[in-house]
This record gives sequence, structure tokens and C-alpha cells, in this order.
Amino acid sequence: MENAKSVKLVLEDGTEIQGQSFGAFTSAAGEVVFSTAMTGYPENLTDPSFAGQILVLTYPMVGNYGVPGEELYESISKIFESDKIHIAGLVVNYYSEEHSHWNAAKSLGDWLAEYNIPGIFGVDTRMLTKKLREKGAMLGKIVAEQDVPLHDPNLENLVAQVSPQGVQHYGSGQHKIVLVDCGTKTNIIRCFLERDVELIRVPWDYDFTQLDYDGLFLSNGPGDPKICTATIGHLQTALTQDKPIFGICLGSQLMGLAAGGDTFKLKYGHRSHNQPVKLTGTQRSYITSQNHGFAVDTATLPAEWDMLFENLNDGTCEGIKHKTKPFFSTQFHPEAAGGPQDTEFLFDDFLKAVAEYKKGK
Repeated sequence: MENAKSVKLVLEDGTEIQGQSFGAFTSAAGEVVFSTAMTGYPENLTDPSFAGQILVLTYPMVGNYGVPGEELYESISKIFESDKIHIAGLVVNYYSEEHSHWNAAKSLGDWLAEYNIPGIFGVDTRMLTKKLREKGAMLGKIVAEQDVPLHDPNLENLVAQVSPQGVQHYGSGQHKIVLVDCGTKTNIIRCFLERDVELIRVPWDYDFTQLDYDGLFLSNGPGDPKICTATIGHLQTALTQDKPIFGICLGSQLMGLAAGGDTFKLKYGHRSHNQPVKLTGTQRSYITSQNHGFAVDTATLPAEWDMLFENLNDGTCEGIKHKTKPFFSTQFHPEAAGGPQDTEFLFDDFLKAVAEYKKGK
């Protein structure tokens, strides 16, 4: 790219990698993580689970299809996973300044600049990914003209930063579902609205136990789940009842903590569209879309809980279930935008459990 300014990526171990700037020419700090997806950078960048992170995209060419224009579906974005970019910075190998796609409205660089997010290209992302796999997720910073200190976003309550401030209502279907928004992806809302529900979207710390609802859904979100003490407390109350509960990603971790288990930080996390998981007790496997840095420690779960899915790469927990009550979760994203959608049936399973609960009341 002509006239691109020089910037550098600095890691907490002292590694400095020179590159060129695109997006906003500014400095930013965060946790450096990588995603192995080939496409879907508009979805990744707007995923609230990436809040506070400097994202490394491993695919060698990024930006070639630009960024689509905004379209709405039932008052939410039809394309993006939220209403803004959440990453702290973007690292790529080759940035394609010239983009071409039928629905492109702007370039990736222009989109980043709109939100004052820095990007750096000309980086050997394969080398960087190998380093992050060996040493684990690391703190880092993109340095332009002025230096900034390293910053660990996991020490903050990132969920409070990305969760909505008030209650929102969607749809008018037969099943009333409360969505606890810890940083939900909008495709989760789309999946529910396609299934004849009334959705009540509440902030992360809202006392949903006072609401009248048929089923409870716990969303994805960024950071350490143990910071969400208010959510865990409300969920502990919900677990004493029989109303179906479904959790995704951070929601799975919150369910594990509320059940009495523990969570731990993964070495470098699971962030890709091609993670294989196996349904426990079977030989049935699925290829899933994921974005998380923490996981449930199944060894700490009480006797009435089991692991539901297992990651076939590292054996970590990809979901839990209660042995007798309609409570279950997945660490992966069955709404899966972008990526394969072969686990979207879990939304149907949840709503079947809701229907059965209502019949038995």
C-alpha cells in the first residue's frame, strides 16, 4: 500500500515486529490472540467476545472483499454481530487495499478508521501464531507515534462494557425467553426470532428471576467469567427451578460456576470456525465455530452434572448438562456466523424443552 506509515507490534516478552499501518494511525494495547478462520472478518471484528483483544488473522490475505453495508432485521443488524467494532487492534499478513464484492460498501481500512482502531500488515502471522501457541495468549500493543503501556483487559469487567444498559423486547411468539446479554452476538437473536419466540433481552447483572418467562438463555461475552458475580448469583436461583436453561460460550462458563464448578484460562483459547467437538457418550462429532479464552473444569462439577461435548483437539469441555433437569450449554457457537451451521439444531432442542416444561406446569 503506497504511503503506508510504519508501526510496530510489541509483545510482553519484548518481541518487536515491524509492519505498516492501515485503519487508524494510533496506538492501542490489549491481549494478542489469533483466529484461524478464512473468512468472516466483519463478524469477528463486531463480536463482543473479542473486546479488549488485538486480533491476529492467520489467513494470508485480508480485506479483499471489503465490508458490507448495514442492513437491519427486526431492528438488529442483518450482517454484523453487534453495532460496532470491539477489537483493540488488528494484525494481518497482507492487507488488500483494493476490495471487490457485490455488497461491499467500504474498505476494511476505512471501517477500522471510523472506530479509531489501528491495524498493522506486513506481519509474518504464521510465525506470530506459532509463538502464541507455544507461549500462550500474550499482552501486546500496536505502537504508532506515541507509545502506550501494556494492558490486560481480563482484569476489567469487559461484560459490563459490552452489555446493554436497559431491557429490550423482540418478537411476539408463543415462548417467552429471557436472554441474559453478556455480549451476545446478533445471530443468536436472529436464530430465536426465526423460531416463534418472544425475546426479552436484559443486561448482564439484571435480576431476571423476578420476570415471568418460559426459558432462560445465557449469552457469550468477553473476559473472565468469575467477574460476573451478579449473573452467577441470579443463575444459582434459576438452577433451583425447573425452567429450561441454555448457555453459549461465556454462558456455559457461568452455568458451570453457578452449578458449583470452576473455570480456568486456556493457554491460547479457541478462536476459529473449524473446531471439532464430540457429543459425549457417542462417536458423533461436529465442526464448530468458537471464540473463547476460558473453559469449565469438568473435574470440579458436582455429581449431578456431566460434560456434554468434548473438544477433540485438546480434550477440554465444550458444554455441560444437568443429569435430570433441562439445563445444558455449549462452549462453541451453534448460531455460527460465519461458519458451518450444523449445530443450530440446539436452539430447537432448547425450545422443545421449553414446550415440554410448559405442558407439565
